[in-house]
Amino acid sequence: MTRRLSTPVLAAFLFACISAHAQLSTWKIDPKHTQIDFQIRRVPVSNVRGSFSRITGVINWNEKDPSKSSVQVTIPTSSISTANEPRDTNLRSSEFFDVEKYPTMTFKSTAVAGTPGNLQIVGDLTLAGITKSVTLTVDGPTPPAKNMGANLVIGFAATGLIKRSEFNFAPKFPSLILGDEIKFTIDLEADQ
Repeated sequence: MTRRLSTPVLAAFLFACISAHAQLSTWKIDPKHTQIDFQIRRVPVSNVRGSFSRITGVINWNEKDPSKSSVQVTIPTSSISTANEPRDTNLRSSEFFDVEKYPTMTFKSTAVAGTPGNLQIVGDLTLAGITKSVTLTVDGPTPPAKNMGANLVIGFAATGLIKRSEFNFAPKFPSLILGDEIKFTIDLEADQ
């Protein structure tokens, strides 16, 4: 004896499957439209500001349950720029980022909390071979929109703070010469 599903029951089942699948979407970070800006206190009278570019990664976004979302990001350390080439060369050296030994920094989320527009993302940041937990305050994602190439894109903006002492970063420089706190902002665009 075989049972037949009625048309309304079958339609409801298919709609439920499609809806469940539609909750999770995968977005690829656009390196041309993504940047990390940072600032650190120098010789306690001024701030040095700079940025990283060529950032890549993937965002798995669950619009119905953000806690089931994840992000993975790779940042090329050689992309650092402070608009001062001698300083940038020094920052790429073994005294700082040691780009030959550590060509990338990575961030992998471990938890996502909050609601769209008011998220907190906790993840593991690996800098110069040391991994520590970092918390990002995130505004986003924006509603999907079509870019000039007619692809769907979303955007996020995030802020955070790390202490270089926790990563044993540039240990030759005491905090009176180079501040311990590094503030950063992330402007990110991703597409499907």
